[in-house]
Amino acid sequence: QVQLVESGGGLVQAGGSLRLSCAASGGTFSGYNMGWFRQAPGKEREFVATIAWSSTYYADSVKGRFTISRDNAKNTVYLQMNSLKPEDTAVYYCAAAYRQAPSTAQALGIKWSDYWGQGTQVTVSS
Repeated sequence: QVQLVESGGGLVQAGGSLRLSCAASGGTFSGYNMGWFRQAPGKEREFVATIAWSSTYYADSVKGRFTISRDNAKNTVYLQMNSLKPEDTAVYYCAAAYRQAPSTAQALGIKWSDYWGQGTQVTVSS
């Protein structure tokens, strides 16, 4: 059983930056593909970014602004978010998938993940 705990959310002005962290425990972190999803009020949870060992995938809406990375020694995955926009406002969830390839996350949606964190709120003011 894998536990995921997100941190780093908050309130930021448009154009600003935040870095989210997700600490994993209870499993072999290096054996999981990791990802970030987000859910805005009244909307479905959507794919943001995923990472395998070094391969990364991004939603078109965040490509060039967000960077996903992982530190297997620290059992942690990060999401660096730059040039934030008000439409990035959402609860951001960390996700871990054992079998599903990171390239399939956008197509599978929430079915991609085997485990979820509790989420961290990101609010971008205009």
